[in-house]
Amino acid sequence: MEISIENSIRLDGQVVIVTGGTQGAGRGIANAYLAAGAKVVVCARRDPQSLPEVDGNVAEFYSLDVGDLEAINVFMAHVSTTYGRLDVLVNNAGGAPFADAATASPRFSEKIIKLNLLAPLNLAQAANKIMREQDSGGVILNIASVSALRPSPGTAAYGAAKAGLVSLTQSLAVEWAPKVRMNAIAAGPILTEQAAMHFGDQAGIDAVHKTIPLQRMALPADMGHLCVMLSSPYGAYLNGACIEAHGGGERPAFLDAANVN
Repeated sequence: MEISIENSIRLDGQVVIVTGGTQGAGRGIANAYLAAGAKVVVCARRDPQSLPEVDGNVAEFYSLDVGDLEAINVFMAHVSTTYGRLDVLVNNAGGAPFADAATASPRFSEKIIKLNLLAPLNLAQAANKIMREQDSGGVILNIASVSALRPSPGTAAYGAAKAGLVSLTQSLAVEWAPKVRMNAIAAGPILTEQAAMHFGDQAGIDAVHKTIPLQRMALPADMGHLCVMLSSPYGAYLNGACIEAHGGGERPAFLDAANVN
């Protein structure tokens, strides 16, 4: 399953950070910005086997634990010194394994909330310090989840953190405007290299596809194209928005229970 799109949006000369940008949705996001001509810095805790690259435009990798506030400040200083600006921050790093809320340890829940809510806040604060000093300002995008908008059984702390991330986006959009624009993307299931871990074998993945009105999960490229649009002049009046990118959502269970076609 592939999507071909002509990239008519150009972000030449802009500097973009994508956290968790070495694999999965983050890599798709990084690739989209590279295709638009931006200079992209990706960060993750582990060195990648390869870097995002499009037509010879290669991302820079920086090893970073987004939960380490001191390391975040050093990282942002590196980007500012190396490139002289920061135009876009995409807070993509996040996630959570399945955990029964009745037995999950407090330490586990704290780590999930730190990764999915506090880390994006700390990164946004550091990015804002750079962006507000630029004539052009900047854009910050928070990758949230549909788990923020509906029950999230098995990942309760994650859903709560992502709901907090949406609320945080709305508040910072008011506080930091007009210099910095903030938006969130509530993403539905995304078909990445880790899909089997969440959905099982190919039969399980196919079953998930069928629950979505568009009959497929999002591709990493879908997230990338949306981020580029939101960062461009085409998204110039979007601020404090939560874009639901879920292919139409999920068919309500009661329709199947009542045998309604």
